[in-house]
Amino acid sequence: MKSKPVLVGRSRRTRVFAVLAAACTGLLSTALLSGFHIGVHEIQPESGTTTSELVTPEIIGIRTFTTPTDIRVTEDVVYGTRADGTLLTLDVCAPAEAGIERPAVLSIHGGSWARGDKANADWRAVCQWLASEGFVAYSLNYRLVPESLFPAAIDDVELAARWVRAPANAERFGIDPARLGAFGGSAGGNLAALLGTRGTGPLDRGSRVAAVAELSAPIDLRRAAVVRDGGNALVQDIISRYLGCAEWALCPQAEDASPSTFIDPSDPPFLIGHADAEFIPLAQSQNFAAALAAAGVGAELVTAPGDDHSIGILDAAMRERVAAFFHDALGAAAPQRAALSREAGPGI
Repeated sequence: MKSKPVLVGRSRRTRVFAVLAAACTGLLSTALLSGFHIGVHEIQPESGTTTSELVTPEIIGIRTFTTPTDIRVTEDVVYGTRADGTLLTLDVCAPAEAGIERPAVLSIHGGSWARGDKANADWRAVCQWLASEGFVAYSLNYRLVPESLFPAAIDDVELAARWVRAPANAERFGIDPARLGAFGGSAGGNLAALLGTRGTGPLDRGSRVAAVAELSAPIDLRRAAVVRDGGNALVQDIISRYLGCAEWALCPQAEDASPSTFIDPSDPPFLIGHADAEFIPLAQSQNFAAALAAAGVGAELVTAPGDDHSIGILDAAMRERVAAFFHDALGAAAPQRAALSREAGPGI
């Protein structure tokens, strides 16, 4: 992992009155899912923790994407509240053209499960890129460590999937609730993968998704597996803090937080991206792809050279691969657009 200054992303958190107004308009749709709670409050990480997981000022990965001017962004839509009053919000990025029943993709930011934000500069670009490909993208926030340990984050992501599929919400944003995918990077990649493998049965209902693309995700969070795969002290510390166990080696949460635990033949197809020399061991993705394939689940592993991480490898070539995967898996035709010049991409 490169030791360079963190590029501070934009935080687009709503002011108090705007949040409460959004909550008022959204509570009818969220009440059945999570109930009404007095004293709602936003997820508020400590100062500086809303930045991207890309710890370099370089223009790499998703930063090479030029945002079209015609993407519609609806910010800070309430998708639920929690028992302690935590307000859960997402941003919606949609193609400018009015669409009927478009496919949709949940976009899940990274940041060690402890920081990050749906609307920092890098993840806003991810949201807009997905919309430019013809999808309605939902970039969501979820509860963070240390205030909220596992399984809070995946519980929030599953709630978001169910909210997106609710008839009134699907109609509001013009999506086909049966064609829902998930995309994530780093810790968000773990959550996207977990969303894909948890549960069984049809992929068009509840919190099940029809396709998952993830980049640089830690997959097997058991201590023995992390050590076996070459996870360094930083990786080990991040995972142990997320799980919140006094003794990681005796931590049942480690299995429950590992997407590999729940693989079965009913799971959706996966596209897995990973840099070959980054700080999350490549073996985590290699083992995951092999386990999916052994279960009869479609899985493609795409490796990029170097040590860039997560959406740092999401350059033009990787974007093309991910977009093609979602178009194929979700049954969507690629949008008509001018040919784009492409920078040199990963060796895939």
